[in-house]
Amino acid sequence: MFGAGGRAGRRTVEEAVGRSHEVTAVVRDPDAHHGPGRAGVSVVAGDVTDPTSVAAVAAGHDAAVTAAARLDVPAVDFYTAATEALVAGLAKAGVSRLVLVGMGPVLEVAPGERLLDAPGFPAAHRDFALGHVAQLDVLAAAPDLDWVVLAPPVVVLDETAARTGRYRTGGTRLLSPPGTGAPFSYADLAVALLDEIDTPRHHRALVAVGP
Repeated sequence: MFGAGGRAGRRTVEEAVGRSHEVTAVVRDPDAHHGPGRAGVSVVAGDVTDPTSVAAVAAGHDAAVTAAARLDVPAVDFYTAATEALVAGLAKAGVSRLVLVGMGPVLEVAPGERLLDAPGFPAAHRDFALGHVAQLDVLAAAPDLDWVVLAPPVVVLDETAARTGRYRTGGTRLLSPPGTGAPFSYADLAVALLDEIDTPRHHRALVAVGP
């Protein structure tokens, strides 16, 4: 799990452990992650933008998940470097399945019209979304990697809501809001991510996910 120290990453590690997976939680600084160790989890230092580091931490694994992000460097630069490193490093490690956390604004609001290109879309958010577009471009050019990008709703995900195990998926278009108005939680995003590891349903695709 790359980006294991973030909100999505922590929930994904918890979900994987709950399914009896052996998890390698990759973070930039293991010393910053205090607390007792957990059975089934190894916390290691790794650099998702370095293919050699990616290969080293991924060796011996069946699949990889990434929710890694950086806010201190331009998004296009980070996501291009990280995705190129993942493609090269996972190939060297013999890992063919990669599940990535995407971003809602890259989804379409109409055929051929992405939300990030809509008039009035915030410039600062657009710059970050373009990093995810760059990520998709790198993935599309990697024919030997079985990847899926799950893009959650364009809202702040609920960090405290309990896991329900329920979610919807679609295609490259934003999902319509649920009739209940329920928020989407990091816990249920983690369920969707792990389902794509345990029983893959989408391949080499951008997929909307939500409540």
